Amino acid sequence: MNLREVETSGEYVARLETGADWREELESMAASVDADAAWFTALGAVQDAELWFYDQDEKTYSPITFDEELEVASCVGNVSFLDGERFAHTHAVLSRPDGESIAGHLNAATVFAGEVYMRAFDATLEREHDETTDLDLWPL
Repeated sequence: MNLREVETSGEYVARLETGADWREELESMAASVDADAAWFTALGAVQDAELWFYDQDEKTYSPITFDEELEVASCVGNVSFLDGERFAHTHAVLSRPDGESIAGHLNAATVFAGEVYMRAFDATLEREHDETTDLDLWPL
């Protein structure tokens, strides 16, 4: 395990803009409070979604799209820099009207309603390529 202590610089709550992209709203929130690294949780509803699943053997993401209204039962993630831009690494559990759940790496979704709690760190984290997983992960 790699470990690094971080201090917090602030805690924030926000309501996401209806019609906006869910992940872009998180990145915008971090930018508005000048957070170069953060942790967040959120809930709400989306009008559509694109989830990604990472195949560990192939080391590739496969997109799964949903063109339907979904509840955001749980959303968790972090913010750091990737290729010089703020990136919200976002995972979500989404539910259908019958309660069936779908989950994965949330690449994109159109906000219907969303509420976010974000804890900003007093640090800058730039994702680095990890050879073992072929993913861009936090440096520690």
